[in-house]
Amino acid sequence: DFTLQGPDTQDLYVQAQKLEREMAQLPGLVDVTTDLQIKNPQVRVAIDRDRAAVSGLNVAAIQGALYDAYGPRWVSTIYASRAQYKVLLEMLPEYQKYADYLSLLYFKTPDNNLVPLASFAKVNTNAGPQSVNHSGQLPSVTVSFNLKPGVALGDAVDEVELTAERVLPANITTSFQGTAKAFQDSLKNLGILLTVAIMVVYIVLGVLYESYVHPLTILSGLPSAGFGALLTLWVFHVDLSIYAFVGLIMLVGIVKKNAIMQIDFALEAERREGKSPAEAIYEGCLIRFRPIMMTTMAALLGALPISLGWGAGGEARRPLGLAVAGGLLFSQFITLYLTPVIYIYMAGLVERWRVGKPRKPIAGQLIPEPHMTEAD
Repeated sequence: DFTLQGPDTQDLYVQAQKLEREMAQLPGLVDVTTDLQIKNPQVRVAIDRDRAAVSGLNVAAIQGALYDAYGPRWVSTIYASRAQYKVLLEMLPEYQKYADYLSLLYFKTPDNNLVPLASFAKVNTNAGPQSVNHSGQLPSVTVSFNLKPGVALGDAVDEVELTAERVLPANITTSFQGTAKAFQDSLKNLGILLTVAIMVVYIVLGVLYESYVHPLTILSGLPSAGFGALLTLWVFHVDLSIYAFVGLIMLVGIVKKNAIMQIDFALEAERREGKSPAEAIYEGCLIRFRPIMMTTMAALLGALPISLGWGAGGEARRPLGLAVAGGLLFSQFITLYLTPVIYIYMAGLVERWRVGKPRKPIAGQLIPEPHMTEAD
């Protein structure tokens, strides 16, 4: 649903009908309708206050008499031994059928005279809205639509927004409701959730390795995993749904284990055997290659039934399996080459930073003075 709001009711109705016609021409939408019903027959009674005052009537008295005729009004209650009966005052139904019968109404003045309605009011028949809907404090019109088979909700939302920007004036505000609104809110929240997940993983790895650099090396494989997941979804013509986004979040935890196994072995080799970063990471890649392949294949084969859409409700979970399988398969070949390069580069960067950083003297340590020769 697409809701329009505006301060001017008549202008809102005109713009809503214009937008409905434009949205009906969009290729991805069907069953475009609105809740605007402005062809309801109406009878408008325009009271001439000056003429009514001459007869001793005011607007409140006239409105009360009209409500007594067409209300109906609860005027009394009849109490029986076992029940109560409400007494409602109204005209007979045969006198409520036609607008011409309003001329039969007479109003009693303060001096007990009867004055016909036509003497101080004009009766006009036209068409108007059956009800005036509001969203918040402003009048609103809701345009409903369905999607054609195979059309993504995200694409339809973008088309509707572009059409509204092109057709509607600046004083008309718009907002999505229902499924479209839930889709927009979910995309915003999922982006924040992905960022928080990466930050939490970085903090945990930083505490584990007591370093700001090694977590960056471990997380360097995430872009390749995300690219592989999006590429797989694009190849299979699958939309980036909530399930697919959950698969991207799962890749954050699955892909980083390859780099953890390599870097954990390399750090241990540097500390115990005194090897250089290049030698340590090279040996780590050779020794950890088999465990990396085994864990990756286990995760990949576990996501394969989901990506094929097997089982009850498998079609809904298929984007999740495709995102996980595609991200793992693509990142597996990239991280085996990318992680050692990033590790060596970060190790050199840290070493240059340590060399250029001035050392602080230890408490109680004497700093030797420069030796002076006779020539000096």
